[in-house]
Amino acid sequence: MRAWRRWLAAASLVVAAIATGTVLAPGAAVAESNGGVRVMPLGDSITEGTQVPGGYRIGLWQRLANGRYVIDFVGSQYNGPANLGDHDHEGHPGWRIDQIDANITGWLRTYTPHTVLLHIGTNDVLQNYNLSGAPQRLSTLIDHITAAAPNAEVFVATIIPLANSGQESAARTFNAAVPGIVQSKANSGKHVHLVDMHSKLTTADLTDGIHPTATGYDKMAAAWYSALQSVPGSIGQGPSPSPTPTPSPSPSPSPSPTPSPSPSPSPGGKSCSAAYALAGQWPGGFQAAVTVTAGGSPISSWTVRWQFGDGQTISQSWSATISTSGSQVTATNVSYNGALGAGASTQFGFLGNANGANSVPTLTCVAS
Repeated sequence: MRAWRRWLAAASLVVAAIATGTVLAPGAAVAESNGGVRVMPLGDSITEGTQVPGGYRIGLWQRLANGRYVIDFVGSQYNGPANLGDHDHEGHPGWRIDQIDANITGWLRTYTPHTVLLHIGTNDVLQNYNLSGAPQRLSTLIDHITAAAPNAEVFVATIIPLANSGQESAARTFNAAVPGIVQSKANSGKHVHLVDMHSKLTTADLTDGIHPTATGYDKMAAAWYSALQSVPGSIGQGPSPSPTPTPSPSPSPSPSPTPSPSPSPSPGGKSCSAAYALAGQWPGGFQAAVTVTAGGSPISSWTVRWQFGDGQTISQSWSATISTSGSQVTATNVSYNGALGAGASTQFGFLGNANGANSVPTLTCVAS
């Protein structure tokens, strides 16, 4: 992409995305449904994740999973790494507002999202496409979304910065109209909400002057997550206690092992505990989160082990490196969450397959 930094139009964005191997041929997505709240990430290459496959959807999915929200990303497109638990989206590299608008009604009827995350307008600026009419095109697109999905929660973002000063000026002019558009829809009773995405990133967060770095995409994820949490029901009912209560210590002697979480012996007196929680279940599958907590001393790494008792298997995971051998599971920290202060916690999660029973396993945690 760096060879085309001089602000080519939409065709260059598509070519660049193909060159990185992140764009799949047009067609139906390989749908991944977990029965959760249906969320449609909608937009252009920034939604698709050009330069960082999966883009903001990676960090958003991880935050939602760690928050124990059960979410089903939906759309006709599909891409991203393994630690993105659901790869479906509606991000189209190179597309302008009018091109999204020409297809939106069909997508909404097909995928019936409860929540829509809209970031669009960057290619209108890059292509210098009737910029004076861009705000009205956005307004019309929002009207079509709310007409086709009147009960959906629609989050409309200002577009992120651009490194080219002329294009950034045009982006700011476009963004200045967005709050008024959103407010007018809300005033008429539509479920439309503003997300100030532009202020969350700087040009230092861009890898090629247009698309974010991994850090920039994660800032977008944080902004989406904060906005979703501010609107009750947009991502479900929110965190709730695990359906399987954690056993309390008993003063009476017991021949049985103490259930997890409990500190496990570790080298050098360091210790950690791990608590397993079912975040959601649906026919044939489930989502789980594991919270790792350091003991009375800081730790630099951790390993959690358990054995599934009902034939469960893991299909995807995030925030940990997971390996399996039959029913035995081993999870180790990744680079950014191994070091924990005394009493500090981190969390990882995964999607699993289960047929019938899905009992909660007993976990051990070893720290170093």
